[in-house]
Amino acid sequence: MDVLYVDTLTYVQGNMYIVASDEGLVYIGTPNAPFEEVEVWAKKPFKGYRFEENKEKLQGYVKQFTAYFNKELTEFNLPIHVKGTPFQLAVWDALKELPYGATTTYSDIAHRIGNPKAVRAVGSAIGANPILAIIPCHRVIGKNGKLTGFRSGLAMKEFLLELEKV
Repeated sequence: MDVLYVDTLTYVQGNMYIVASDEGLVYIGTPNAPFEEVEVWAKKPFKGYRFEENKEKLQGYVKQFTAYFNKELTEFNLPIHVKGTPFQLAVWDALKELPYGATTTYSDIAHRIGNPKAVRAVGSAIGANPILAIIPCHRVIGKNGKLTGFRSGLAMKEFLLELEKV
């Protein structure tokens, strides 16, 4: 049976679960959410996997996220193992191209992936992003410059954008 390794990442705003497979990071949990959030999320993309707490296996991931939250890291160098539709993967790849401290709009992401009319679908794909910060969906804001939906809540989105102010 395949394994998803789990550890808790502690940072200034609390705790979040960090989850990886042997291939790479698969999920960063919502801050201070119960483990059930991880279990519910994993049912579809990682059906049949079992969870195993393993601090040693996730040590490198925790180290980089801790450095990021301490403003000591602006670019992650971690393997990721995401599963999604081809459209979601295209959106997530476009998000990974966004530089630290920059913001963009849903419309811009739709244009970047060659589907300018798919703005709402881009929003849905961004909402399904399993990996906070590495796939930087927090850098996507409304056309009017206002903060819009975020899986981890608008307070977390604002926190990440403030953290990345250059």
